[in-house]
Amino acid sequence: MRPALLIVDMQEVLIPLIWRGAALADRIAALARTARDRGVPVIALRQTGDPGTLFDPESPGSQLSTRLGLAPTDVVVPKTATDAFYRTDLAALLAERGVDTVVLTGVATDYCVDATARSALSHGLDVLLVGDGHAPAAEGDPEAGLSAEQIVNRHNRILSTGIHPGGTVRVCAAAEVFRD
Repeated sequence: MRPALLIVDMQEVLIPLIWRGAALADRIAALARTARDRGVPVIALRQTGDPGTLFDPESPGSQLSTRLGLAPTDVVVPKTATDAFYRTDLAALLAERGVDTVVLTGVATDYCVDATARSALSHGLDVLLVGDGHAPAAEGDPEAGLSAEQIVNRHNRILSTGIHPGGTVRVCAAAEVFRD
């Protein structure tokens, strides 16, 4: 396995809006430190949008969370869609580094994390979904009657049982990801 840690949209404006946001950011920061110590590339994805919107690139809130403790060696990839591969250089960055597995973390479980996991498979990559390393909105999905915890559990199950010839999805707890 030649992994890269992907951190999806852990932006300042989103931390208070997502389920257990501060704890999630701290958990991902610990994963990133371990990844760097093991020579695993850390790639942070950052949602961008039009001026005046929530994801205005010039807005301080759209910056990646300082809680992540990103290092100068980490790569930041701006994106404009839920799928982190869509019209970005993510696939090329991973190929240049010989990556065959993405360790996937971030927000939102039911949007960008889901879309990025599925797209990674279509790009021939395996996905190690950090089961306690992604989160949806704090209120979950009230219209569907799902709590945030139910959304996480559902996506962990759905993504890990799907069939895709390009790769596999395995769910793993953060504490187990870079274990020897």
